[in-house]
Amino acid sequence: MTVKSGMLTSLVVSLAVVGLWGCSNDQSPQSVEETDSLATVVASTDRSDANRARDDYRHPYETLQFFGIQPDMTVVEISPGGGWYTEILAPYLKQKGTLYAAHFPSETNSEFYQRSRARFIERVSNDANFSNVIVTEFSPTGTSLIAPANSADLVLTFRNLHNWYMGGSDEAVQQAFRQFYNSLKPGGVLGVVDHRLPETRPDTDMENTGYMKESYAIAIAEAVGFELLERSEINANPNDSADHPRGVWTLPPTLRLGDENRDDYLAIGESDRFTLKFVKPKT
Repeated sequence: MTVKSGMLTSLVVSLAVVGLWGCSNDQSPQSVEETDSLATVVASTDRSDANRARDDYRHPYETLQFFGIQPDMTVVEISPGGGWYTEILAPYLKQKGTLYAAHFPSETNSEFYQRSRARFIERVSNDANFSNVIVTEFSPTGTSLIAPANSADLVLTFRNLHNWYMGGSDEAVQQAFRQFYNSLKPGGVLGVVDHRLPETRPDTDMENTGYMKESYAIAIAEAVGFELLERSEINANPNDSADHPRGVWTLPPTLRLGDENRDDYLAIGESDRFTLKFVKPKT
């Protein structure tokens, strides 16, 4: 697999060895408390029943632990949509941290984007758990700041790369990653989750299936200046062949074929996903 020529430019940085974030076996009382608080938020009934029902596929506790989240961090959530992850991030960060929700642009011709952003803004205004969320704007080729430059400890994007690629090819994905890079502090972490296309499949299958090659995501991130710290199989699903009539949307939760072979797709579950942890090197 190769990135389309002419679309990527090098970003010159001084690379440094950065230690992995995580807890040792000899945890301090504070780190244990912080871990417990994340588990409490994930298990909270303040989250909608529909969202909690998807935890078996999305593994939010394990995923956020892997990315190294702590309650005093400044975090940017990219394209939060209806707020599935925001239901966890907002209360977890409310007391000590900062959460930027980089939602769809306010100036857009897309009615879907307008409705989605309006619903999210309404929730921020009316849900006490969301009251400290700072709503910013994001589009892969946009110029609005998703957060102040060099301010974020952690940028998170869940199942978004395929949309940027299908809408704008390499250039859109690269520009999105540059925005993440610019918003992160040196030593800050980028967490990426997306639907995984097997490496043996042709690159052209990324154009309309909703699945992306893990190697592609790594190549884009490294071209922008990130270093790959670690990958995880937390969100892997070996039952997913990534070969379906309507792409990833054949599977739950979309089930685009309706009742056709519905039980078979429900048995597969949600998509096979890669989970990647990158760092912005310290200079």
